[in-house]
Amino acid sequence: MNNRLLIAATEHGSGHGGVLIVLLVIALVAGLVYLVRRRRRLDAEPPERRVAGNKRPTTHTRKTAEATALPTVHRRPSPALTSTQPLPRNPVVTATSLTKRYGEVHAVDDLTFALEAGTVTGFLGPNGAGKTTTLRLLLGLAEPSAGEALVFGRRYQELEQPARRVGAVLESNDFHPGRSGRDHLRALALAAEIPPSRVDEVLEVVELAADAERRVKTYSLGMRQRLGLAGALLGDPALLILDEPANGLDPAGVHWLRTFLRGFSAAGGTVLVASHVLAEVAQTVDRILIIDGGRLLATARLDQLTGDGRTLEDVYLELTGEVA
Repeated sequence: MNNRLLIAATEHGSGHGGVLIVLLVIALVAGLVYLVRRRRRLDAEPPERRVAGNKRPTTHTRKTAEATALPTVHRRPSPALTSTQPLPRNPVVTATSLTKRYGEVHAVDDLTFALEAGTVTGFLGPNGAGKTTTLRLLLGLAEPSAGEALVFGRRYQELEQPARRVGAVLESNDFHPGRSGRDHLRALALAAEIPPSRVDEVLEVVELAADAERRVKTYSLGMRQRLGLAGALLGDPALLILDEPANGLDPAGVHWLRTFLRGFSAAGGTVLVASHVLAEVAQTVDRILIIDGGRLLATARLDQLTGDGRTLEDVYLELTGEVA
């Protein structure tokens, strides 16, 4: 209708110029009113119904939005703890409500435990349970999202000469392949301000003295595991944190490792060892710590968990829900 009025006004000549201007103003105001009302309707709609350009979503845009939306994370509730013993008075390691999030993923979720001196604790859980992340938090290699991780009552980064308090092995391939085993240890000793004489001592301890001049790239996986342990022992620490130390060891090497860890704890040392080899863990450790989905499932003495004829494997499979 507005177009017809404009044409009629034009046909009546310039004498009707005033009318034409009025009509143009009316058309402009009507357009503005329409836009304002439309904007108000859009603002009243819930956000999920809006799409780019303030257009209502078509079938195609709805499907695209669903495909690109972040998945909902469902976290399994933690079962009751197998043991509710009080924490030791002077723990070597303490984790209190320790939490690490990567976006929507809870790698470690409200984890609390403590380790006392003179014990070997087996750290168990399925792949992706959060074991390695927990070890990294203890060693200051990652920052917690909440809670705290302490060794000897302090954060790892706050320890003076931490290599003399804590020895750790998280990777079995963290070596320069062209260096000899002895040169690798010398470099570590120099960086940690440890006397070079300690290098030959730890090579004897891990039974690598005869192969110390060989390049690391010629070492077997088991030999690299021993070399990693030698590096952890350089500072004569009171705490060892080990991730799968038996991986790659032959039966004689596994027996040697078991004997060494028991002797280390008998002398007052503390060991936290993550492993999947349940049969070997059952022969080595005093205490068990089991997690899954980043959450604590059990912490107790081994003999408490394996009473009534149950094996460690039975308990582990029951707690983690991995029974076939």
